[in-house]
Amino acid sequence: MSANPKTMLWFRSMRTDDLATVAEIEARNYAFPWTLGNFRDSLLAGHDCWLSLVAEEIVGYAVLMIAGPESHLLNITVDRDTQRQGYGTGLLAHVIQRARSVGADQLLLEVRPSNGSAKRIYQRAGFRVIGVRKNYYPARIGREDALVMSLSL
Repeated sequence: MSANPKTMLWFRSMRTDDLATVAEIEARNYAFPWTLGNFRDSLLAGHDCWLSLVAEEIVGYAVLMIAGPESHLLNITVDRDTQRQGYGTGLLAHVIQRARSVGADQLLLEVRPSNGSAKRIYQRAGFRVIGVRKNYYPARIGREDALVMSLSL
C-alpha cells in the first residue's frame, strides 16, 4: 500500500518568505501570539526553524534553539484547523530527532498548565516536568505559570 501524498506530513526549513503565513497561523491560534518579528528574529539568530506541510500547505511549525548540549523548543504549533490528526506528534518527533542529530543531551520546553492537549503530547513523547516558571505567560487576567519540561536525549 502506498502513502497518499495529499495527507502525508513532510518537513522543510522555514524561510523568510514563509513568515507572513506562519505569523497568520500563530495569530489564529493564540491570544498572545508571537509576532512576525519574533519569527524573523529566530531565523536571523540561526535557530532551527521548521515547517510541517501536507500537500504544500503549512499545517505547523517549530522553532528550536540549539545551545551546545541543550536544545530548547521555543515554539511548536499546529494550526487549529488541522489539529487532532497526528501532525503535532509528527512535528515533535521531527524536532526531537533534530536535537539528537546536533548532539543535544536534553530538550527543554515550557508549556501552560492549562494546555492539557500539549502536555499529553509531550508526556507521551517522554518529557517530564522539572520545574515551574512563575508568572511566565501573559493571560487574559494577570499571568499564568509555565511548566518546564525536559526530555533526556
